[in-house]
Amino acid sequence: HRTGNDWCIYPMYDWTHGESDYLEQISHSICTLEFKSHRDLYDWYIDQVFDSEKLRPKQREFARRNLSYTVMSKRKLLQLVEEKIVNGWDDPRMPTISGLRRRGYTAESIRTFSDTAGISKRDNVTDVALLEHCIKDDLNKTAPRVMAVLNPVKLVITNYPENEVEYLDAENNRENEALGIRQIPFSREVFIEREDFIEMKPNKKWKRLALDVEVRLMHAYFVKANKVIKDDDDKIMEVHCTYDPLTKSGSGFTDRKPNGNIHFVDATINKQAEFRLFDDLVLDFENKDIPFTEKINPESLIVKQGFI
Repeated sequence: HRTGNDWCIYPMYDWTHGESDYLEQISHSICTLEFKSHRDLYDWYIDQVFDSEKLRPKQREFARRNLSYTVMSKRKLLQLVEEKIVNGWDDPRMPTISGLRRRGYTAESIRTFSDTAGISKRDNVTDVALLEHCIKDDLNKTAPRVMAVLNPVKLVITNYPENEVEYLDAENNRENEALGIRQIPFSREVFIEREDFIEMKPNKKWKRLALDVEVRLMHAYFVKANKVIKDDDDKIMEVHCTYDPLTKSGSGFTDRKPNGNIHFVDATINKQAEFRLFDDLVLDFENKDIPFTEKINPESLIVKQGFI
């Protein structure tokens, strides 16, 4: 290619493929199924230069690993990057190694996924749920836990002493004692998820906080909601409740059972954090009649501000 117009002869892929592998002593050239018909040419070109003292490369074909609700074609991935639909090759929504790494996938989870999904000689689509299962299973054993609130509503514990802060012990990972414990602050005012409270009387399936319903704040105490404070738009700004000091987590209290466990973050001692919520990159991925750029999920990335 450096000769410009001086030489109008360029090597074909089938020639360079086999010879490059031979010169670089590649043992196996792994290709996708569309190259199966090229194998005879691959072998023929190697026959012309083969030296018995050198390793003879082999071409082997397997089906490409297709994932549901994403794009695996390099050409289409390049289009996503060039049209700035994603933020580069390492965007956590991309099925690239750098993208998976930024999203939190560990090397072990990807190896487990590959072993579980196996290899095939037929084109097929692997459900992305299998990949997600592998990373969840790995992180459940290795990742320390952190409580976070993304859509906060303030919980005011009216009978808790003002200006007092206590630190509660919390396991970093119940499945891995080696990760030890951490201490979390707890005071009169905490944040809980807005979705963890309803004002109306709940049904039997509701296992979170409601008026006149008692739940445990994770690693802390039982609390019961008594009233709500709203703004002019009728949006709940505060939930006032009382706590039972005898129900501290780890105290062995068994007199009654709470209506569930909900997490929290202290309202005064915390850190603001940005949370990036990722969803499927492609919607309706099975419909071949729609251009893939029209199937991009507009909510594949949602950014929220919250507390940890």
